[in-house]
Amino acid sequence: MSTATARHPVALNYAAASDVVVTPDASRVQLALEGSRGTVGVSGRVKDPTLFRDALAAAFAVLSSDLRYRGRDRTAYLAYLMKQGKRASAQIWEAQKAFLDSSLEGEEKQDAVLDPVLTVDPDQVSLEVFSRDESAYARLAFDNSLFDNREAAHGSTFLDVPADLPARLDRLRAYAPVTLEAHVAPSAKATPGEPRAPRNVEVPHAWLRGFLQVQSAATLPATTCSIAPIDLYNLLFALRTRRSKKAPRALRFELVPGAAPRLVLEPWEQVLECHGGPYQGHAPAVVRTFGRNRLTALARLLPHAKSVHVQLLGPGLPVFWVIDLGVATLTLGLTGWTESGWSSAAAFDALMPRDVPEHLAEKLRQRLRTDGPLTFDVLAKDAGAAKDQVRAALQLECLRGRVLFDVARGTYRPRELMPTPVDEAALRYGNEREARAHRLLGDGGPGAGEVKLTQVHDLVGEGTRIQGEVVDREAVRSFFPSFTLDLEGRVKDAGCGCPHFRRSGMREGPCEHMLALRLAYARRRTEEEALRQTPEGRKLIRAETRSYVRRDPATGLEQVYRVSLDGKVVALAWGPRLGDSRHQRLWFDSDTEARTAYFNRLEKLTADGYIDAASTLV
Repeated sequence: MSTATARHPVALNYAAASDVVVTPDASRVQLALEGSRGTVGVSGRVKDPTLFRDALAAAFAVLSSDLRYRGRDRTAYLAYLMKQGKRASAQIWEAQKAFLDSSLEGEEKQDAVLDPVLTVDPDQVSLEVFSRDESAYARLAFDNSLFDNREAAHGSTFLDVPADLPARLDRLRAYAPVTLEAHVAPSAKATPGEPRAPRNVEVPHAWLRGFLQVQSAATLPATTCSIAPIDLYNLLFALRTRRSKKAPRALRFELVPGAAPRLVLEPWEQVLECHGGPYQGHAPAVVRTFGRNRLTALARLLPHAKSVHVQLLGPGLPVFWVIDLGVATLTLGLTGWTESGWSSAAAFDALMPRDVPEHLAEKLRQRLRTDGPLTFDVLAKDAGAAKDQVRAALQLECLRGRVLFDVARGTYRPRELMPTPVDEAALRYGNEREARAHRLLGDGGPGAGEVKLTQVHDLVGEGTRIQGEVVDREAVRSFFPSFTLDLEGRVKDAGCGCPHFRRSGMREGPCEHMLALRLAYARRRTEEEALRQTPEGRKLIRAETRSYVRRDPATGLEQVYRVSLDGKVVALAWGPRLGDSRHQRLWFDSDTEARTAYFNRLEKLTADGYIDAASTLV
């Protein structure tokens, strides 16, 4: 079975269906839990019913969100044409209907995803959901202080969420007492819901891979800033009242140490000044994020929000929004890709830990099971290994579904997603083409090849043009893939001479040679960023382009300064972001002189208050 169609079987057995019972005097939320994981559950009287209701509604909104494109059903239109005597025969109508029925049947099977995961810890109870389109992850945590007379049995299991449960939650009222009862089987005092027949869910490996790689990404170092709830309201209001019909559609963060963060909406360059306090980082940064329309799920939490923290990991990686609700916390992770996103392969490649000692991963997991939530520093102090190995081991356990990183509190928690650990090797590649692309890069297995970047051309205002040569030893020939990455990381103007591209182009996704070239480009960018921090590494740089930005505090206009090094030539371009730019080209007698002038120019821009925004082009 190919990786693209591989599935993970999960047996679900619920004694009853989840329900909300509302009476004039009291309300009761009965959540049915999967019964094969042992005794797990929590019960108690909710102190703040309004917060409880709105937080659950926001989490379930993320669960049901699906932004994938769906084709229109044309059967009704064809029936109308038949009545009008047009050229639409009954055979065409029946064939169209049969095709749509078979497509929807396969789509329903593909949409078979995991139910939400409920985890009861000694200090909190949490609910994890992942959207059907693999683009949004949410973790809702309720502190013990939210409940009176709390009774709990610790552990993790799945939660039954009928289609009408979110609508039933809206019936909860603040003036009536609300009781939560989440158990494997209905208690004696609870009203049993409808019995649920056992069912087997075939979870696609692609969906499970996305769920776990968000967990793995959460363990990476991040740039963190804080904004006020009113700033989130202004952002949601701006997104609701404006629609962009063309790219770029990013949400840009401008972070200057000691100054309040700025949010910039593209392509209108609308600047939103934040009021959540100054940015505490050591270096200025400009970070572009995508998927901003998915933030509308947070609208219902605005009346309860105390503060908002944003963790930015880097280009192509998830962005985490942490909403502090007092006695509850909602963590929303927005991936940097969609279900079939081009950049997901390169992003997941950065998340895979390498050369992790198995005994170290097991030792850390047992420590978490014994001592509960712990920070990375505490775990690394007593692990007896280097910090890089400890981080990689924790990352591996997150990919196996046995450890959870609590982004809001910065701690690792034990959480068994499955009764048996997930095989991370089965989720290593998204499809067979991606596996062949890694073999072409020499990542193990037969069929190793050679991938060369022959040209990387920065297109001002458009993106990056990448050309390369891939030596495919299995095909006993070389291919010359090329493509352009636009400002949102999407591919266009792609080309390759392989049979896959000649047959279907990009309709079935990029070929293995394009994927190998994309991975090679991402790895080279990472190596260059590490090398350019040292004098020895700078001597190896012969071609590079950096962008620096500075916003005029008086007018609010942003000035962009681009500096390019290409052998003996240094090219300059500067001007307002949305206006005309001025250009200058400087020729030097040697590469060394050009490189020295290039870095001197960058240092002068930094001294003048410009911010390095090169990462915003990835």
